Amino acid sequence: MDSSTTLWIVIAVVAVILLALLVWFLVRRSRTASAKRHEAEQAKAAQLRHDAERERISVQEREASAEKLGAEARLQQAEADRKAAEAARLQQEAQDRNAKVGESRADVEERLRRADELDPEHRATSGTVRIDDTDQGHRPEHRADAPPDTHGDRTDREGRHHT
Repeated sequence: MDSSTTLWIVIAVVAVILLALLVWFLVRRSRTASAKRHEAEQAKAAQLRHDAERERISVQEREASAEKLGAEARLQQAEADRKAAEAARLQQEAQDRNAKVGESRADVEERLRRADELDPEHRATSGTVRIDDTDQGHRPEHRADAPPDTHGDRTDREGRHHT
């Protein structure tokens, strides 16, 4: 073989080796890039999982807060219902008492009428004024036989002093 053929064979072998090295380098670089891309995707997925977990905890806290607020609202509603029931009971009791007072008042008035029927002169001489004799059931400021109020002071039935 001649030296020029040998030279071409050596050049071809070197070219094949260089080409093999170039292919090997490109494959390795591609694998490295793919591995880096895979690692980046894993890191991004881990970050997304971490963010989602943090958001899940935040959502659970808001849910718990909303449930607590709902429970507090139900408690306040129950308290309001209890107070409304108590108010209704007190109103009923007041109505019952007013009815009894009305009955008692009617009984007293009936007895006074009966007494007036039996002794009509007593009412005229005593100077007392009955409740039904006053303007719409208001009590008179003083009895007809009481001394006149010279100081401008008055005392009510319970003994409280008014000026």
